[in-house]
Amino acid sequence: MPRKTKLICTLGPATESEEMIGSLIDCGTNVFRLNMSHAKHEWAAEMSRRVRRESDKRNLHIPVLFDLTGPSIRTGDLPQAYELKEGDIVEFRKQGSEPKIPLSTTVNYDGLIADVSEGNTLVVDNGVLLMRIDSVQEDRIHCFVKTPGTMGSRRHINLPGVRLNLPALTEKDHKDLALAVECGADYIAGSFVRDASHVRELREAMEALEGEAQIVAKVEDQEAVRNIDAIIHASDVIMVARGDLGVEVAFEELPILQRRIVKRCHELGTRVIVATQMLESMIVNPTPTRAEVTDVSNAAYEEADSLMLSGETSVGRYPERCVEAIVRIANRIERSGGLGYGQNVHLRDERQKVARAAVTLADSLSEGLLVVLTRRGVLANHVAMLRPKTSGFYAFTPNERVCRQLSMTRGITAFKLSFATNIEETIHRLSEFLKTEGLVRPGTPIVIVSDMLSGHFAANSILLHHA
Repeated sequence: MPRKTKLICTLGPATESEEMIGSLIDCGTNVFRLNMSHAKHEWAAEMSRRVRRESDKRNLHIPVLFDLTGPSIRTGDLPQAYELKEGDIVEFRKQGSEPKIPLSTTVNYDGLIADVSEGNTLVVDNGVLLMRIDSVQEDRIHCFVKTPGTMGSRRHINLPGVRLNLPALTEKDHKDLALAVECGADYIAGSFVRDASHVRELREAMEALEGEAQIVAKVEDQEAVRNIDAIIHASDVIMVARGDLGVEVAFEELPILQRRIVKRCHELGTRVIVATQMLESMIVNPTPTRAEVTDVSNAAYEEADSLMLSGETSVGRYPERCVEAIVRIANRIERSGGLGYGQNVHLRDERQKVARAAVTLADSLSEGLLVVLTRRGVLANHVAMLRPKTSGFYAFTPNERVCRQLSMTRGITAFKLSFATNIEETIHRLSEFLKTEGLVRPGTPIVIVSDMLSGHFAANSILLHHA
């Protein structure tokens, strides 16, 4: 059976060559991510071109995801890293102000001082350093170091439970967004999304540039968790970004939140990615830890649409082995079955109810295939959210971009096919295509579902065809 769980790989210095990109595709990568927190524009544009060339060579539809930096709070530049001891006092000040104590750095968000209060916890570098805010002054805060460690330049700052008045998109994000549209990005991810208005702002900014990408909302803090339903409704895809989210909440809550968000995405019919530190040890080691194997298997068991590798493939020593490992784990878990959240999807309209009927019919037929005819991919995603059990689940669309955007959807394989003016000819074309590709045998039952008007084939219709 083909693998249903899709895989997103982040490109970086370890994987930027065309040869390596091609190899990662061959190993099982479905989507490539460009992290704009670290990428220069010329590099990102060239990576987009390389992904297109390598996927075209293989006649595959591999999308590119531009991941915007978002309104992250970072420390300033230091002449050399600070080695901090428990009990040290560190100063974080507005840009342009002068230091008052030896251990001092700026922050890139001047509103920080107004947003925080004495007693708040301040976390540096994804949990490497924990501090308590002891003093809030007009242009700076003083923090008591609770755990020793090293603080370097441009380290990320989290403030668990603090409502920050950051903008949805920074000036850098707008520039990166324009590049993403220029490069024909298939997905654009918004970082530190806190409510549905942030998703809408990103979508409107993208559409103003005449972009056609789908929007991924990264859930990274407690406020986003509180607003999760509205964010799910506003987004095309949700990413459970466990790095920052794991800093923002108590670590023992993270697995519960992950499962709750995945389940809610299923119920509301929105695709979901589980990301961050999936195989973190493989950045330097050739095999995963047993805990990582269990973590990846849990995400696959939850039937997330996609799993994402970050540093493992961008800077790691063993990018190909990482892809091979996650593919092996996902394949094995899929053979044992999943949680079955697809049974809980809220069917809100006629099209979704037709999708349910098509899945039920296909799953009831021995060796039955399921085919969706779609122009925009909407129906295909509805069908996929119901998690059909059939091993043959295909979408046909005349739109190349729709093929790429369906590459992030669990279980579905998309093919480009021009539609005829009558449904009989379209069915003949797809049937012959499946035979040529060796995906179907003569006489195999094919359940075809469509929401398009075409001759005698009404909108929201199901047809049973034998190859």
